[in-house]
Amino acid sequence: MHRTRFAQVLIDIPAADWDGAIDFWSNALGRTPLQPPRDSPRYVRLPGLGAAPDVLLQRMDDGPAEYHVDIETDDVEAEVSRLMALGATVKRRIKDWVVMTAPTGHVFCVIPDETGRLAAHATTWSTDPK
Repeated sequence: MHRTRFAQVLIDIPAADWDGAIDFWSNALGRTPLQPPRDSPRYVRLPGLGAAPDVLLQRMDDGPAEYHVDIETDDVEAEVSRLMALGATVKRRIKDWVVMTAPTGHVFCVIPDETGRLAAHATTWSTDPK
């Protein structure tokens, strides 16, 4: 058994638009930006309340402005296996995250518990993917 939750929506922002994007999205959503840790200057978190997902702004040095979602879990490999059984594929692995593609073509990530809210707001899955 393992647990998961819809953790966050990531907004990928081209570097040239970074400062304006932080101002726009924090004001548009009414959320106070949390500055990133020193080892992650490419991110600014706009925290959600309670079970609401966070919005994470991600500065992209190259690539388009787009969105994707993160699913956090207490067992990344079990969740990747569950999602593969449902038709998702692994696109690449980055550190302890797994970038996947849904059968619909949408990209999303499976990540370890980063928000600390997994225990209070999770879905528990058995080993059977369906």
